[in-house]
Amino acid sequence: MDAVATPPVAASPAVTRETLMANSRLTFEDKVIEKIAALCAREIDGLLGMDGTIMDNLTETFSSGENITKGISAEVGEKQVAIDMDVFLAFDSDAQAIFKQLCEKISAQITRMTGLQLVELNLHVKDVLTKREWQKKMMLNLHKTKER
Repeated sequence: MDAVATPPVAASPAVTRETLMANSRLTFEDKVIEKIAALCAREIDGLLGMDGTIMDNLTETFSSGENITKGISAEVGEKQVAIDMDVFLAFDSDAQAIFKQLCEKISAQITRMTGLQLVELNLHVKDVLTKREWQKKMMLNLHKTKER
């Protein structure tokens, strides 16, 4: 016995792809944009890490892992994004070059992944540390986390 294929149900002529797209929205939580920025920042030499607020540090303390978005805040509009970052730089690094790389990398990834445009990136350098100072700071933070 041959199988009989049923014809596909046609969409209502009133609902076209253009109408669907015009009536639909793709949105992103601020945290998604913050995470993209954080992952990009990890790839930049000379940028040691981010400095979070008290709330960021509390969240990290009571969560199971590192809060990679600490020190990053994003404002997401319908088509544009603005990001603020508080960072620690390695001593003897070129802050201007780091800033330029970060702008290019974050802008490209946000556009590629979300279709949004990065219109503002504010990078606030909180401190400049030697690699040894940074490692000591990380060890102290790790020790504090284990005590809790």
